[in-house]
Amino acid sequence: MSDWKPNIFDFLDYRAFLRAYYEAAKANTSAFSYRYFARKAGLSSPSFLRHVMRGERNIGDTVENFAKALELNAEETQFFRLLIDFDQAETDRERNRAFEKLAASRRFRTARRIDQAMFDYLSHWYYPAIREMVARPDFDEDPAWIAGQLTPNIEPEQAETALEVLLDLGLVVREDSGTLVRGEASVTTEHEVRSLAIANYHRQMLERAGESIEIIPREYRDLAAMTVCISPETIGELKERVHAFRELVFELCDSDEEPQVVFQINTQLFPLSSLPDDVSGDD
Repeated sequence: MSDWKPNIFDFLDYRAFLRAYYEAAKANTSAFSYRYFARKAGLSSPSFLRHVMRGERNIGDTVENFAKALELNAEETQFFRLLIDFDQAETDRERNRAFEKLAASRRFRTARRIDQAMFDYLSHWYYPAIREMVARPDFDEDPAWIAGQLTPNIEPEQAETALEVLLDLGLVVREDSGTLVRGEASVTTEHEVRSLAIANYHRQMLERAGESIEIIPREYRDLAAMTVCISPETIGELKERVHAFRELVFELCDSDEEPQVVFQINTQLFPLSSLPDDVSGDD
């Protein structure tokens, strides 16, 4: 790849890659333009690239045209296709499948190690559970012990991999004495990965909540639900109160000096009827 061209393996959004390419090409070649790109790609519309970059059009069956104009090699072209699949997936299941294919690329793993690790952390329910388990005074780093402590049990190999990811992200830290403790690392990742991984996290924890009805004694669980009818204006205040409650719960849990059992606390607020047309879905 030419020195001036952006590295496609640094991107998870193919439109962002195209915008970066366009800016770099303009800086490198004064004659570069949308029309110039269209001629190079054999496209009939000189403004097609601009529409794709803005999210107004999809590439469709012109992938090969774009790859040729972008001067992508075979590996880069395949990655470009996967980025398009990831962007245009219609369900979380399809997006997960597309991301797994992206993450299988060695060059992606090298360029975006944190994205992959954070995706793994939030997409496996037992990763956060093991991080909290580290706070137990009797915590044993043995993967077999960890696997047997979780409900439901996991395989020791899964526990070993989880510890590696937690240490990699700084969410678990090894002290000079060799003891593992919970870390306070602030890990950020791209919106595309974060939103998909968080959806995976919530979905798995809801599944654990459903399972708890059958496998956890009543005295060790508290599942409650209420159905209410409120005005759109009340939603904001209700969310603020839920957030305040969560902060109180975190404060109580963090002040526990001898934690012994990892619990999951879920709170959900969502509509069961259609929203008014003038109510925005943005947070």
